Amino acid sequence: MNTEEKLIKCFKSIEDKIPFNPRIAVVLGSGLGDYASQMKIQKTIRYADIDGFPLSTVEGHKGQFVFGYMDRIPVVMMQGRVHYYEGYDMSDVVLPVRLLKLMGCEFLILTNAAGGINPDFRSGDLMMITDHIASFVPNCLRGKNIDMLGERFPDMSQVYDVQLCEIIRESAEKTEIQIKEGTYIQLSGPSYETPGEVKMCAALGADAVGMSTACEAVAANHMKMRICAISFISNPAAGICSKKLSHEDVQSAARDAQDRFTKLVTQIITEIGLRYCS
Repeated sequence: MNTEEKLIKCFKSIEDKIPFNPRIAVVLGSGLGDYASQMKIQKTIRYADIDGFPLSTVEGHKGQFVFGYMDRIPVVMMQGRVHYYEGYDMSDVVLPVRLLKLMGCEFLILTNAAGGINPDFRSGDLMMITDHIASFVPNCLRGKNIDMLGERFPDMSQVYDVQLCEIIRESAEKTEIQIKEGTYIQLSGPSYETPGEVKMCAALGADAVGMSTACEAVAANHMKMRICAISFISNPAAGICSKKLSHEDVQSAARDAQDRFTKLVTQIITEIGLRYCS
């Protein structure tokens, strides 16, 4: 089964279960796993119940689509994502985002936990992604183009929507939450980066490093979705500080920042809804 056939099969297996056509999609990274409970939930679809859907194996990722309303705005949230380091092909990693587009989503808010490379960043900071570097993982558009999704050679000069980025800035100001800005680099994982790799990333112009998101943004941009993204800086990257890195520390730091993160994302959804979904 090729990539297009698999995508269509997944969509057809849930098409009749989708309660409405969502306009905004949110991929919930570390620190936002329980955020969907703030919506007026209409339906939950477990990834395990979707025929052929890749399943997340990461602790803390529930693995389900949650459909609901936030101030009458139709939203779908992904509780858990699939990562390249779990052993999946990149086409499977971005399949969930492609499925969001088939559901009717026009706007995509990506979130993640990332290591801080910029020396001005501190653990707990929030960074709006203004650009990314995805050259260290396979391109998700490799192989036969899926014409129903987008063109063969999509432009990537402005992946992160200018107007949505401005909404993030305004939302941060309204909620009195400080927001940094920078370039995100995706490496394959699952091992954390060495100090030498972090120096390389810094030399390339990266401000934060992680193991997801950029590939999803590429797939979404291919489909002409409007994208914005926020990284939670869970820790200084290797070599920036002497402390060893662990997944438990990332989860703990994410819990500490959860209130600020959820407040900001709620404001962003509200602003997008008021301007584009009313």
